[in-house]
Amino acid sequence: MQATEVPTVVRGNRVSILANGAEIFPAMLSAIASAQKSVNLEAYIFWSDEVGTRFRDVLTERASHGVEVRIILDGVGSPKRLTRSDVQILRRAGCRVEFFRPIRPWMLDVLNGRDHRRILVVDGKVGFTGGVGIAKEWEGRADSPEHWRDTVVRIEGPTVAQMQAAFQDNWSEVAGELLVGDKFFPALSTAGEVLAAVVPSNPRPSSSASQTLYSVAISAAEHAISISNSYFVPNKASVALLVSASRRGVNVRILVPGQINDVPVTKASGRASFGELLSAGAKIYEYQPTMMHAKTMIVDGIFATVGSTNFDNRSFRYNDEIDVAVYDQGLARHLEQLFEADLEKSRPYTYLQWVHRPLIKRFTEWLLVPLRPEL
Repeated sequence: MQATEVPTVVRGNRVSILANGAEIFPAMLSAIASAQKSVNLEAYIFWSDEVGTRFRDVLTERASHGVEVRIILDGVGSPKRLTRSDVQILRRAGCRVEFFRPIRPWMLDVLNGRDHRRILVVDGKVGFTGGVGIAKEWEGRADSPEHWRDTVVRIEGPTVAQMQAAFQDNWSEVAGELLVGDKFFPALSTAGEVLAAVVPSNPRPSSSASQTLYSVAISAAEHAISISNSYFVPNKASVALLVSASRRGVNVRILVPGQINDVPVTKASGRASFGELLSAGAKIYEYQPTMMHAKTMIVDGIFATVGSTNFDNRSFRYNDEIDVAVYDQGLARHLEQLFEADLEKSRPYTYLQWVHRPLIKRFTEWLLVPLRPEL
């Protein structure tokens, strides 16, 4: 972990794994409803639908009672399906709503620099992150094509301060304000035994912290790597690391979306790398029931990551991302159990399938070669 140059790994945390909207949304809404001093929310997707309305209402209720509510929404991911009236309702109630790098005709150079983080910090004491968006697509239990599969972590303990600092990083950019004092950074006592760190990543450093995190973990693996990722478009360096791991005997398993995929172009582009991975012994599975949107990795049954980072260049090079890394057998086992349950609902994608894939798919992959670094 020290190779990533991120906040120190800290013991004393309680970390809970939340699977799908049926577990994620009630936990987040309950945390907001209990806020006494501050709520800081950062989201790539906050849309005006029944889920967005529930969050809007609880945020405005807290703000109307004097809780300081700050919201960062990505300037591309949210506005396309977030109404002006919802933004106005939030602001009239006292919520401070800022958009991260909204696109203007004279600002097309920031199109790639998106805020893809998902952060919720309440009173500086409880934090959430993962792949979830605040929209109806994440409702339910991944039990239909309309209800996506995702994973979030809830954290209490010293590591919450690192998550708050990650929020502060982007809040200072969009609002020019530093967050100081106990309402944001209270003294945090031990809440559990989990060793954890928050790994924020942005395109400003020469080396992406999220890519470094993944690379170091894959390179260190001795027995098993289990990756779930919604947009798996590995670059050459990542493919080489996974191939090397597989060839030294590590059981490499990768779970990706199947036919239900909201960005088919990433599936087509990522498929081009399947042959090299499969021929080296890695196993690839395609999730069948709905869109697989989780972004998790478990290594050797002891180390795991959950966050917003996709396994692609867009996350590694262009976006602001966030992951939580944990060293804990119990949490790794829980995530592994979720992974195994997802495999039961998936189909293996074999090397033979890849070799005999239709010409139209090969042609699509070829067309996407120039765009691959941007996906």
